[in-house]
Amino acid sequence: MGIIREMPAIVVKDIVLMPHMSVNFSLLTKEAALACEKAMKGDQLVFVAFQKKEQSFVSKENLYEIGMVTKIKQINKLPDKNVQLILESNKRAKIVEVLDDKATYVLVESVEETGEDIEKHEKEAMLRTIRELFIEYSLYNSNVAKPMIKTVNHTNSIGEVTDFITGTVILPYEVKLSLLNTLDVIKRYNRLLEILRDEIEVSKIKADLKKKTNIKVSKAQREFFLREQMGAIKKELGEDPLSEDAEFRKELEKLEASKEVKEKIEKEISRLSSLNAGGSEAQVERGYIETLLELPWDKMSEDTHDIKKAREILDKDHYGLEKVKERILEFLAVRALNSKGESPIICLVGPPGTGKTSIAKSIARALNKKYVRICLGGVKDEAEIRGHRRTYVGAMPGNIVAGLKQAGVKNPLMLLDEIDKASDEHRGDTSSALLEVLDSEQNSHFRDHYVGIPVDLSEVLFIATANSASDIPRPLYDRMEVIEVTSYTANEKFHIAKEYLLKKQFEKNGLKKKNLSINDGAIKKIIDAYTKEAGVRELERKISEICRKAAMRILENGDEKITVTAANLKDFLGKEKYRNDTKNKRDEAGIVRGLAWTPVGGTTLSIEVNVMPGKGELELTGQMGDVMKESALAGISYLRSIASKYKIDSSFFAENDIHIHIPEGAVPKDGPSAGITMATAVLSAITNVPISRNVAMTGEITLRGRVLAVGGLKEKILAAKTAGIIMVLVPLENKADIEEISEEIKDGLEIVYVSSMKDVLEKVYEN
Repeated sequence: MGIIREMPAIVVKDIVLMPHMSVNFSLLTKEAALACEKAMKGDQLVFVAFQKKEQSFVSKENLYEIGMVTKIKQINKLPDKNVQLILESNKRAKIVEVLDDKATYVLVESVEETGEDIEKHEKEAMLRTIRELFIEYSLYNSNVAKPMIKTVNHTNSIGEVTDFITGTVILPYEVKLSLLNTLDVIKRYNRLLEILRDEIEVSKIKADLKKKTNIKVSKAQREFFLREQMGAIKKELGEDPLSEDAEFRKELEKLEASKEVKEKIEKEISRLSSLNAGGSEAQVERGYIETLLELPWDKMSEDTHDIKKAREILDKDHYGLEKVKERILEFLAVRALNSKGESPIICLVGPPGTGKTSIAKSIARALNKKYVRICLGGVKDEAEIRGHRRTYVGAMPGNIVAGLKQAGVKNPLMLLDEIDKASDEHRGDTSSALLEVLDSEQNSHFRDHYVGIPVDLSEVLFIATANSASDIPRPLYDRMEVIEVTSYTANEKFHIAKEYLLKKQFEKNGLKKKNLSINDGAIKKIIDAYTKEAGVRELERKISEICRKAAMRILENGDEKITVTAANLKDFLGKEKYRNDTKNKRDEAGIVRGLAWTPVGGTTLSIEVNVMPGKGELELTGQMGDVMKESALAGISYLRSIASKYKIDSSFFAENDIHIHIPEGAVPKDGPSAGITMATAVLSAITNVPISRNVAMTGEITLRGRVLAVGGLKEKILAAKTAGIIMVLVPLENKADIEEISEEIKDGLEIVYVSSMKDVLEKVYEN
């Protein structure tokens, strides 16, 4: 039995000390620093215990039995409060007992090595053998310096030689500790011989790989060696030893995709394994593989086929919009009967705030589809649709593929918001890129530049939104089924506010019905006097403003119930902001009211004309666009052709100037809808015949006096009714559009259809 003594101890799990070694390392724990302080107060001896790597706490069972008695040669306190030690190892010792829970004090017993007493010639043979192997090992490993070889050659103890070589050779932590714990010198020697031979063989393979020479080592053996080495390195670093390509292959097995897609990904994984893991090319390749694995190649969600439930959801979320709802339910019915039917590409066109985006959300909920929104407003680069080529730095997939990746399924509802605002520049034609996306004949093999593999978009339900159909490029327009989401009437706004917006804003602002009441009169006044829009966005903001002020009064003044009426509405919203356009107070010559469509709804335009002596010049003011200027010129040309009928002198147009003006000149105005209005106003001014203030008109004129169809009839009719107009003249070609407008809007209006300028003048001028 050896000598037993108590010693201060430090526990390590990263380095191994062999006898007669000096080592320099830092202490990172307070316990280790405390043990060193105890040692310095005594004989400067400290016991180094080695912890098993897989264990996280310290106990006798979690420590290797054999440790090392060492002497502290130097101790330094660093600026970061850590302690740096220089230790000189002495001899092995065995742990008998751990005396505290942090192992800062242990009971150790000295141990003796066995097997050194062997025959002289056998000992010499053993020493020569291991020296030769060590020299051979040094040829392949630059960490072995010449003085180390000299030390081995001059050491005649087998135990000391094996300990020195073990401390010098780069070996895993556990392997070195197994040699340290082997007290039988012969067993330790034989084990070290095996290790050295293996290391020399590995070093030879490494050297051959570097030189790229032909060697009789199979490809499988090389790959096995490299993967094992990579695993060992990762294990030393505390990382997951499972190789990266193995992880990717594991994910590939789970991927729902075609054989062609899987083969392509497998090829890319193999390519990644051959690249330098830290290189930029490997990073690009890694990102590409991750994108391919995250795409839903054949993964689909199950659509609902319950038409009744879908109708309930759409009706609950939105008031009116019957055309949109009916089209979606038709699509659902067809899908229920034919699961392989093509998904329609619907484009919702209408003014801002009419609920186009929220309709798409409701459709996704009704169909039980994943919802993805892609905003195209201001998109100028084709690569944002088709993706970047992988040769570019920072390449990434386009918005379409990124949307699929976000959805996680190949059949989501994808909203292409503001498709009319996608612009074209030198960086590519974005609208042309969208053609392939939205063409049902092509999108089953959509090719994203980054992905490089055809992506199936045929299962995606595309819904696009736009404020103006005229701004959508014609080829793109033809690929979509356009549904107009028209302006809301005052009655529709009232119902939307009462049934949807109040509840929504009460929840957002933490209010309940018992706290705040907004009566019907107040809602109607908000619509008439505080908002001027086609949709309900501003209306919602005003309701939100009332809720905020009510919340402040409840907390500040302690009011239990606040009631908002038309009478006290100004206390919450201030003075009235708008007043409706109204008809003129009297009939006047040269003033005719026209109707116009704007992105925020319909409006009336009071077109004024003055005739003055001059040189036959035409003056156009009021921020008119090119189309309206051309309409004015066409109208005057037509009037000159019929001048004799209205007893206008043939020299009149050469001797007089005509000035056409549209008030509110700061607001740009353009579009093919004011031709007949301007022509009527000019004739009225020339002949000094007043036009009825109760009449408004819209329509385009040709040189021969034909009246052409125009758009935006619902908004225009609504604006006319709001202004108090009684009679509205519209092109005969728009009769079908007028018949679709609800009776609520047309009620109280006389709609007169005209096909030529002759019909217009007979109705409003000659009568």
